[in-house]
Amino acid sequence: MAKKTTAATSSSTSAASKTKAAPKADRAAKAPATKAAKKAAPAAPQPDLTTAKGAQQAAMASTPRSEQISEAVVATATTLELPGVLPSLAKGQLGHHAADMDAPFIEVYGAREHNLKNVSIKIPRGRLVVFTGISGSGKSSLAFDTIYAEGQRRYMETFSAYARSFMGGLERPDVDKIEGLSPVISIEQKTTSRNPRSTVGTITEIYDFLRLFYARTAEAFSYATGKKMIRQSDDQIINYILKHYDDKKLVVLAPVVKGRKGHYRELFQQIAKLGFTKVRVDGELLDITPKMQVDRYKIHDIEIVIDRLVVKEEDRFRLSGSAQNALTHGKGTMLVLAPDEKNEAKKTQFFSRFLMDPTTGIAYDDPAPNTFSFNSPYGACPVCNGLGEVQEITEDSVMPDKKLSVSRGGIAPLGEYRDIWIFQQLGLILKKNKASLSTPIEKLPEDLVQRLLYGVAEDEDADPKKPNYTEPFEGIIPFLQRQMESDSENIREWIQQYTQAQECPECHGFRLKKESLHFKIADKHIGELSVMDLNDLADWFEGLEDRLTDRQNLIARELLKEIRKRIGFLLEVGLDYLNLHRSVRTLSGGESQRIRLATQIGTQLVGVLYIMDEPSIGLHQRDNERLIKALQHLRDLGNSVIVVEHDKDMIMHADHVLDIGPGAGIHGGHIVAQGSPKEIFTSGSLTSQYLSGQKHIELRKKKRAGEGNELVLKGARGHNLKNVTAKFPLGKLIAVTGVSGSGKSSLIHDTLYPILNQHFFNAKREPLAYDKIEGLELIDKVIEVDQSPIGRTPRSNPATYTGVFTEIRQLFSSLPEAKIRGYGPGRFSFNVKGGRCETCEGAGMRTIEMNFLPDVHVPCETCKGRRYNRETLEVRFKGKSITDVLDMTVEKAVEFFEFQPRILRKIQTLNEVGLGYLTLGQQATTLSGGEAQRVKLATELSKKDTGKTFYILDEPTTGLHFEDINHLSVVLHKLADKGNTVLIIEHNLDLIKVADHVIDIGPEGGGGGGTIVAQGTPEQVAKSGKGHTSRFLAEELRTSKYATETESKAEKVA
Repeated sequence: MAKKTTAATSSSTSAASKTKAAPKADRAAKAPATKAAKKAAPAAPQPDLTTAKGAQQAAMASTPRSEQISEAVVATATTLELPGVLPSLAKGQLGHHAADMDAPFIEVYGAREHNLKNVSIKIPRGRLVVFTGISGSGKSSLAFDTIYAEGQRRYMETFSAYARSFMGGLERPDVDKIEGLSPVISIEQKTTSRNPRSTVGTITEIYDFLRLFYARTAEAFSYATGKKMIRQSDDQIINYILKHYDDKKLVVLAPVVKGRKGHYRELFQQIAKLGFTKVRVDGELLDITPKMQVDRYKIHDIEIVIDRLVVKEEDRFRLSGSAQNALTHGKGTMLVLAPDEKNEAKKTQFFSRFLMDPTTGIAYDDPAPNTFSFNSPYGACPVCNGLGEVQEITEDSVMPDKKLSVSRGGIAPLGEYRDIWIFQQLGLILKKNKASLSTPIEKLPEDLVQRLLYGVAEDEDADPKKPNYTEPFEGIIPFLQRQMESDSENIREWIQQYTQAQECPECHGFRLKKESLHFKIADKHIGELSVMDLNDLADWFEGLEDRLTDRQNLIARELLKEIRKRIGFLLEVGLDYLNLHRSVRTLSGGESQRIRLATQIGTQLVGVLYIMDEPSIGLHQRDNERLIKALQHLRDLGNSVIVVEHDKDMIMHADHVLDIGPGAGIHGGHIVAQGSPKEIFTSGSLTSQYLSGQKHIELRKKKRAGEGNELVLKGARGHNLKNVTAKFPLGKLIAVTGVSGSGKSSLIHDTLYPILNQHFFNAKREPLAYDKIEGLELIDKVIEVDQSPIGRTPRSNPATYTGVFTEIRQLFSSLPEAKIRGYGPGRFSFNVKGGRCETCEGAGMRTIEMNFLPDVHVPCETCKGRRYNRETLEVRFKGKSITDVLDMTVEKAVEFFEFQPRILRKIQTLNEVGLGYLTLGQQATTLSGGEAQRVKLATELSKKDTGKTFYILDEPTTGLHFEDINHLSVVLHKLADKGNTVLIIEHNLDLIKVADHVIDIGPEGGGGGGTIVAQGTPEQVAKSGKGHTSRFLAEELRTSKYATETESKAEKVA
């Protein structure tokens, strides 16, 4: 899922920030001393570290003299709360010490949000802090729903009551108090924009700098001839004519119409009123006559004849007046015609005050930044309106099944035969070509099919009285395209289902009009730079100054510095394979979050608290190091960084770790361990056991043999794939791996899955280019288990999604009490009238608008939050009402419905995938992407299958702790044990190492990827030494093998 950055700022950070921020909390008084203070030089008298003053003295003692003055000023600014002083001093000078001087801790007292058990904790400021723990333990509740929510609420309170009434409000989190809170910026894993106009370039603002760069320094070239455009002053035009047309007859013309249709009767009348007697129409000189007009259906060029003269130096004044007159009427452009000139290039020549092609007269407006904006009418392609693609009706969508005849619905938009004109017309055309409406389309000649689709002209020699006569037929596709312009919304929606997005034929996907794409710097237009991988783009900008003129260098110096810096930040967080043209809609959650991280590094804010949600999602181990360095860079600028994370490398590189648990849901909500990674390592918590190797995900002793059959995809070449042929062994757990941007999603999500989906379910989505696929007969369906929400309203929950709520309602309606009262299953639904509470309409809560204050959600006064009316709740099963059941955790429900096999099967699978802590009625909107994916997985597990299903999962370990991955591994292997094929796109080595088959794509991202570098068992891929995955996988297998052997020896000794 794409990410959302919500932020909080204050005057003490940066006025340049565009993100929302929370104001600083009251600073903690007399804060405990920092570790830096404890390391004061031994020769100096030891200060009293129990006071803030003593801590400051200790820090000063260990600081170089050159920095002590700045430190002292910072301390003064902090004490006096002088706005702006602290950030300006800390920026680039004091690293994260500035935060230490402010308040050493963020102190949380009595946090009870969701499952938190009255948590009180001190979090060191100016550090990289990792919150870890089992899924559902309360990490996000503490980080986002408590600390960030309070920061956001305080920020909102800085606005006037009037302003807050328009902005909506925020509830106060369930916490006693939080002290030492900085302005907070949250970078979450939520969709930022579904707008097709948002690109990587626009959200990082790099494209804005590129537009300014091109507007100020680019050179213009003609889109007709490729020649460099020139711009001339009035004097330069006069001098050129006197020099090159001396003593020659010349006609001075003012172009008023260029390449347009119309009769132009009124135009000729206006020209005559201005006193002109002649015009040049389509190259012919004509006298203006009363009621003069031209053919309205033809394209015309019309010029006013301003003057006819013989060019001489002594007639300069006349020539100058005529030229100025021509430029005025021609709106800055004029044309000279030399009738006796033998050189065709000089016979007609254009001149312009603007950028102009002297051969054709094509002129461009002076470039401005919006000339290169696809969101502006001045720059956007007129055909696709700046989207880069157009919706077109395709042959495949019109004739999806060519085994059918026209009469049986072979032309999908027309349906089956009806006695209407279009079928009669098609019948005549087919009859004339010795076919009929009942002939299968696949047996018709290709040229005849094309005539049906694109039209046929009337036979000139045909006699209308003869039966084989056909009238002109526009064709099915032109007919449908004409309907797209209909005023009826229903007709447009009907046509929409037969269209597909195609690259715009005018701008070729670059989104800009042709004039904008002919401004170039070092032979590249702005569109070409936008589609370069960021790695290649960085290389292109390297040493660019050598290819620019002195004038261009002077103008572009600061622009180039800013562009390079921002590209560099994106490279730092492992996004080198993206390009600026990439639509934000197509980014994964991890990619969106890292883009925002790069943007925040670029803002150079100081004194801010950043909270991030699993930034390592979607990252290969190779890129992890770069991400960690980026987070450390953010910290070293003078910020505090809190990361909710499960990644082993991230935990080990943190300054401070909070392990939350011990279990999930009601079993979590406690701080089970905290301290440095070394201290966590020896704490004995569940996390520490996995970090130290005491617990590990065991390697399978024997790989699954599978069925011996393969699904073979040949010639995949969409996006960066290089004619890939991939073999997927059936009946196995397959892991597709590779660095970010290597082509995994292009191969699986954009090629393989659409092929299977079309084959089994007639889906509309087209796959990327490929040659053929073999083995489809060996599987019976495909199921993609993604991380999209299971519902978009609070009324959706795990019970309704899995279908178990239907069984539970059926059970309640079958109880004796329900039968006596005549209650059916619908009585126990909170979505329909009957059994629900009508006061709150089954929501259980009522929203009270408070105008200037946040809306307050209070339990319904009628049902007290129980959703149902009193009569419905009187029906009980084993002493529990329907509301009591919805409030049960999955874990408790397994025991409660122990003897109800239809219900138990569905609930048991939720428990097996590690969701025992969720309540059956938990709102779908509160589930994370990982939880939603596991609910879907559990739903599929609970269904009866044929053992021939092809499952596709994308990053199923997202949001999972080591222990959860262990559970997930068991579940996935259960699916494969039944004969199904389970394909996962994965970076997590814990899951890759237990796969039966690995396909590694790479070796690099973007243009450097797109090939299969290694495949086979995990051990075979590790031994191959090819690609980046083999190196990390070999190390993981060695570690796991050693841990397994050590464990076996210990068991033998015992």
